[in-house]
Amino acid sequence: MTEVFKVSSFSESFRIQLRVVHALFMREIITRYGRHNLGFAWLFVEPMIFTIGVATLWYYTRSAHGGNLEIVPFAIIGYSTVLLWRNASGKVGNAVNANTGLLYHRNVKVLDVFLARIFLEIAGATISFLTLSVFAILFGAMSLPADLLRMLVGWFLLMWFSIGLSLVVGALFEMSEVLDRLWHAVTYLMFPLSGAAFFVYWLPDNFKTIILYVPMVHFSEMIKHGYYGEIIPTYESLSYMIWCNLVLTFIGLALVKYISKKVEASA
Repeated sequence: MTEVFKVSSFSESFRIQLRVVHALFMREIITRYGRHNLGFAWLFVEPMIFTIGVATLWYYTRSAHGGNLEIVPFAIIGYSTVLLWRNASGKVGNAVNANTGLLYHRNVKVLDVFLARIFLEIAGATISFLTLSVFAILFGAMSLPADLLRMLVGWFLLMWFSIGLSLVVGALFEMSEVLDRLWHAVTYLMFPLSGAAFFVYWLPDNFKTIILYVPMVHFSEMIKHGYYGEIIPTYESLSYMIWCNLVLTFIGLALVKYISKKVEASA
């Protein structure tokens, strides 16, 4: 009887927190984009504009990106992967300060505040990626993926990575405002190392070993592998991606729990 009570209590608590995160998610949309004009559409229109700009630039400089390789899907896939983890981790900086008043409610936790913003950015980047891909395919600028399942698995693993990274970064932001300012610079420095603009196969052998320590490279390689198939050899490691995600998620949850005690106590 006690076990049944515990299970039902856990499931009920989980449903409550899901409703809390959903409410915070909708609040973020209204606060950031408003109720009028494009409103919610800006969630994915904004990243679409950036991606189209990058894809256009790479299209006209395609000779430097791999000869006969389809450059439009290369640009869409590459830049979309960067937007996913960069936007998610970059928008958690002031999440707690902006929602301090809500922490007076018993059911609203620091983790909920972080997750609402992270899910919002993930939704925006994902919708942008899907929309651009569909239109590119319809207009003949992009072929159908060689292995759609591999692409989807790679994207979901990257979403998981973005959640873990954002929890770590968000918690560290609460500990130091300096880190908040530095992180945006770090994300731009990470762009050329993230695998968005290259295949590992193109790199010199002595540099391949080094670049494969960067987790983002593996996600990018897997998604591009799913699209291009066996045209170009890829170097992703599924076990490395999963371990990185597990470690980041564990550290992120531990840090959020640590700062929650201080933040919720002062709220």
